[in-house]
This record gives sequence, structure tokens and C-alpha cells, in this order.
Amino acid sequence: MVLTAVTVGLWLVLAVVVFTCWSRINRERSWRYTALGLALLLSLSHQLLYPPVTGDVYVTLRYARNLVEGYGPVYNPGEYVEGYVNFLWLSLVTVPGMVFDDPDVSVAAAVVLGVACVLGCVLLAYRLTNRIVRLARPEGADLPGLGVVAAILTAGVSSLAAYGVSGVETPLFVLLVLTAGLAFTVNRAVVSGVAVAMAIMTRPEGVVLALVGLVWFAVGAVRGRNTVSAVLAYLLGGGVLLVPWTVWRLTVYEHLLPNALLPRLSGPWQQRFAGGWDYLAEFVLAYQGFVALAVAALALLSTRRGVPERVARARSMVWLLFGLAVSHAAGVVAMGGGWLPAWRLLAPVPVLLAVAGTAAYGLFAATSPVKDPPEPLGLARREPLVRRRTVPVVALALCGLSLGVTLGHPRASSAMHELRESADQLAEIGGWLDETLPAGTVISSHNMGTLAYAAGPSLVVVDVFGRTDEHIGREGEPLRMGSSGVYVTRDFDYVVNERSPVVAVEGPGYTTGQRCEINPVYAGLYEVASFRREGTPYWVSVYVRRVFATHLVELLDAHPDYSYVSCERSEHVPVG
Repeated sequence: MVLTAVTVGLWLVLAVVVFTCWSRINRERSWRYTALGLALLLSLSHQLLYPPVTGDVYVTLRYARNLVEGYGPVYNPGEYVEGYVNFLWLSLVTVPGMVFDDPDVSVAAAVVLGVACVLGCVLLAYRLTNRIVRLARPEGADLPGLGVVAAILTAGVSSLAAYGVSGVETPLFVLLVLTAGLAFTVNRAVVSGVAVAMAIMTRPEGVVLALVGLVWFAVGAVRGRNTVSAVLAYLLGGGVLLVPWTVWRLTVYEHLLPNALLPRLSGPWQQRFAGGWDYLAEFVLAYQGFVALAVAALALLSTRRGVPERVARARSMVWLLFGLAVSHAAGVVAMGGGWLPAWRLLAPVPVLLAVAGTAAYGLFAATSPVKDPPEPLGLARREPLVRRRTVPVVALALCGLSLGVTLGHPRASSAMHELRESADQLAEIGGWLDETLPAGTVISSHNMGTLAYAAGPSLVVVDVFGRTDEHIGREGEPLRMGSSGVYVTRDFDYVVNERSPVVAVEGPGYTTGQRCEINPVYAGLYEVASFRREGTPYWVSVYVRRVFATHLVELLDAHPDYSYVSCERSEHVPVG
């Protein structure tokens, strides 16, 4: 509640400052930086409304832990499987752990870097917006307050703020998308290629950014905005990083596509598309204010014809940002959407819409006919809406609505806190297994993040859904996750009979009562072992290999925090 009050309070202070001092923000750098600083504080407070380090990132952090402890880029020592799609993020969080020789430092680094990247997005939104508007008005007032508007909108984006402290790579990816956009704006082909390559090394959706960028430079060469050498420079900038990285991946993992990506590509494309469309529709309902901003911006762009060349280039940059947003959303839909809260995979879209929408208004103002000479304040009558504070009021309202999504939407902060609670419980279960089972023990789970990280490299963890197991990921049977468009792969016969885990963990954490049911795929070779978590109302049930059941129960029961409670034979009812 305190953080909520602080966040709302910062939004109110920012609203008062921007509304009452809007003309000064456009004229004086000190006021502009004051407003920008308040937007950064709002972004930081917004991020802290969400819990730190949620479950999915621990897959990456297990790889980082094994790198720090000398086992190499592996999920299980000796098994070279590319179970991640965020190489650049993995590298960045691993380095601090190596420097301090402590894998837990990588966890803290993931949080710090995530927060820093979100704040960097706020600053880049400010910079990119003003740069685009300045292209149209290089000789006069360039309405720098519009950059503050874009920064405020970015600070309010829930999908970005949700993953600042979570430890995942999403904020870095959004930052690289904006960096590429800025490089496109200043026509730096090599820098654009490098930024796009880094985006691909952070998230596979970066391929969409790369293709849009290639089309941008190619069309520019055809229309005479740049030369063919710019296209080649763009490709060279990307190849400098992508070629050696790809060679390294083929050498280490022997496959072009990451194992973690393959399950997402399995299953009928129609069902993936349907699930992805539902995912996008839910996102649009939550961000309808940003969508309305985009529609209004497109309408403004369409009202100006026959503009000077400098304005035409600025307009083309706005169209590029809209194109990036639409292309990214289409790519996410094609992949079936996502399952993590707050529409993580679509995080770049509202930020791109915020920058493009704000810049579009700036261009509209820049191309409006001047009826009177510039006023003493330095703003001509071609910017009536700016002078009347309409633009900042709209931005602050949209920012407030987005904060409302964080606080009230079931897919936002509350869902992230539930995910964190599950992650904490799985971490305790993983630590329990690590402390009681001998090194080299094979366990299986579909919750391969927090549990596996806490279990440490001494235990071999089999991912039953194939993200970190090469056979399951590449040859397993597609399985749709509920009604979503997200697919995983499975092969329980391979898990049970070839990997032969002695302990299997199925639940997402603790239960509030004893559970003695067993999944039919484990029945026969396994039996249920149920334990009470001492000092709590919680229980945890695992499947233990029948031939080792007595010994395994003794080992697990020896831990002071868990007490074995036998299930009656009559209660072993298979779950459907």
C-alpha cells in the first residue's frame, strides 16, 4: 500500500508540474529536466509495484550459475542444450557473478540491469521523440516538451514496468528497439545493424526488427534518401555480431534454432494464431488509450500532403515506428502469444506507439500554417494545442490509466505476485531436494526455473516439457497449454524409461492439504510421497521411484522442515 500511495503521489506531482509549467518546460532546459526526472522517479516507483525475480528468469540464471561455477553454458553439467533465447542477457548477468565468484550476484545483477534498462527506455523515448520532431524543424523551436510527454507515457507502460525488477530480458530488448529506432532516425546504418543484432541476441522477436530495418534501408536506397552502401553497411553492422555468435552456437550446441524456441513452433498454426489473436485482443483492451493515441496520430499524419523533404523524412520515421509496432505484434500473434502476466511479449508495442504518437503531433504542429508571428514565449500560433496543454493532459491521463492497469487488472501486478509466491515455494522445494538427495540424482519437473536453480548443479533436472531437453524439445509431442496459443512438447515414455528420474515434482508449489493422487504416466513405476512443511499449513507431494521409495523417503524426511506423512493405499487414485 505504501508503494501504491507513493506511485500515485508521484503521478499527481508530475501532473501538477507539467500542467502548470508546460510553457516553461518547452522554453527552459532546467524545467524540462525536472519533469524528466519526475518521470524517471515515477517509472522506478511503478516498477517496484511488481515483485522481483519471478520464475521464468531462473532458467537463464541456472545457465549463469553453471557458467560461474565452471560447468559451461549448460542447464545440466555435460548436457549442451540451448534452453534459452536471450544470449546477450545471459552474458550480461553472468559477468558480475564471475567477477565476484558468486552465482547469487547474477540474480541481483538481473534486477539492477532490468531497472536500469527501463529507466533507459524512458530517456530514449524522450530523446527519440525530440530527434524526430527536430528533423522537421531544424531552424526553429522544436517543442522539446513533447519528449517529456513520450517519457511520461513510457513510464506508465505496465508491460514494461512489470519486468523491470523481474530479472528477465524484456527491458533490454525494448531498450535495443528504441536504440535501433534512434539509429534509423540519424541514418547510422552500421549502428542500426549492431543494435538490431543485439536485439536478436536478446529475443528472437528481434528478427522482425531486423527485417523491417532492412526494408527501411532498401526503400531509402530506391527513393534516393540513402545509397546502396547504406544497405550493405546495415548488413555489415549486423553480421559483425551475428556471424561469430552463430558459429559459436553451432559449435557448442550443434543446432541453428535454439531448443527453447522449438516447442513454441510446434502444434497447428491455426491454433497458435487463434491463441495469439486472443492474447493481442486482451492486450488491446488493456491499452486502448495507447491504441486511440495511435489512431489519432495516423489521422494527423494523413492530413498533411506535399510537405518539404525534411518533414517527409521525419514523417517516414513515424511511419517506421508504427510499422515496427504492428510487425512486432503480428510476430507475437504468429507465435501464439505468451503465458506470462502483463503481456510481456508485447512490451515494445505501447512504447513505440507512445513515441510515434507524440512525434506525429509534433510534425502536425510543425506543418500547420502560421497565422501570426511567433509570440514572446517562443511558440508560434501553429502550436495551439501545445500552448493549451492538451497534449500533456492527454499523456498524463493515459499514464494514469496504465497505472490503473497495474493496480487493478488481474493479468498485471496481482498475477505477478501470485507467480512470485509460486516461485518462492518452488525455490524452497528445490533447496530441500538439494540438501537431502545425493549428487548426481536425477529429478524431473515442468517447473524448471526456480526449483532447478535452487536445486543447484549437483542434481540433474529433466524438463518434461522439453525446453532444456534436446530429445523432448525436438522430437516430443506438441501439447497446447490450456486455451492459449502456447505449445510445449512432451514425451513421458522417454522421461520415465530413459531419463528415469528418481523423484518427480509436478505441482506449482505447495498445497493446503495432503495430496495422494498420482499422474497416470507415473503410476506403476512411482508412488506418492507426501510431506508436511513444518510450521506452515502447507504440504508437498512428490513421486518417488518405487524401487528406491523407502530409501528416498528416509532421505527426504531427514530434513527438519519436512515431515513424511504416509498416504493410505486406497487414496492412490490416478488423476484424469
